[in-house]
Amino acid sequence: MSENKPKGVVIFVGAGPGDPELITIKGSRALERADRVIYAGSLVNPDLLKLCRPGTPCHDSASLTLEEVIALMIEGTKKGETIVRLHTGDPSMYGAIKEQFDRLDQEEISYSVVPGVSSVFAAAAAVKREFTLPDISQTLILTRLAGRTPVPEREALTLLAQHQSSMAIFLSVQDMGSVVEALLEGGYPASTPIAVVAKATWPDEEIVVGTLETIADKVKAAGIRKQAQILVGDFLDPAGGYARSKLYDPTFTHEFRQGKET
Repeated sequence: MSENKPKGVVIFVGAGPGDPELITIKGSRALERADRVIYAGSLVNPDLLKLCRPGTPCHDSASLTLEEVIALMIEGTKKGETIVRLHTGDPSMYGAIKEQFDRLDQEEISYSVVPGVSSVFAAAAAVKREFTLPDISQTLILTRLAGRTPVPEREALTLLAQHQSSMAIFLSVQDMGSVVEALLEGGYPASTPIAVVAKATWPDEEIVVGTLETIADKVKAAGIRKQAQILVGDFLDPAGGYARSKLYDPTFTHEFRQGKET
C-alpha cells in the first residue's frame, strides 16, 4: 500500500423504515459512491443495495459481532475505501452506534452520520395522526420495554406512563400483555386509544387499532411478534376534541401575519 494513499472513511446512514424511497438523498448518494457496505440485513430493505455500483462488496451484519464489523471497517479504510454502515430507520434510535464510534475513535478512523426516517414517524404517517395536538399532548416519549437490554429503573414504562403524554414504544410488541399492564398501572385509562403498526411502509405493513382494554387480544390474533411500533395516547382519537393551532388561527398575530379581530 502506498504511503500517500489517503485513509478511508465510514459513513453511518439511516436507511429509513423500509420503503426504499424514504432514504434521504444524502444517504442514497453515499451508497452510490460506497466502496463497501455493511448493512443490517434483517431489517434493511435489500432494494437499497441496488443503489450501489455493480460489484460493491455488501456485508450482512446480522450474523456479525461488533469486533467483526469493526475489522471490516479497519480493513476497508486502510485501503482508502468509503464504507457505508447502513442502519435501519435512524441510526440514533436503538442503533448500537456509540460502541462503533468508540472503536473507530480508538483506530483514528474518520466517520460521519446521515440521519434517517425513524419507524416511529413512519408509523404516525401510516395511521395519519399528529403526536403533538394542542390541549392533548405536546410531548412525545420514545421508549421500550426491558428485555435482554435492560432499561434504567427511572425509565420504567409504568413511571413514564404517569405523564399521560403521547408515547411510541419500540421493540416491545412481543410482550404486548406486559406493555398494557405497565401503561394501565402508570395511569392511562383502559379506554386509551392505542395502535400497533407492523413493518411500517413495507408492502406487508399491518395496522391494528384498539384500546388498552382490547389491543393485546387483537395483536395476538393478528400474529404480530416483531418489527412493530406501539403508539399510545389520546392523540390517536381525542374523544373530547382538541384546540386549533395558534399558528394558523386568523386572530393570532405573529412575526409574519397580523391577526384580525373577530
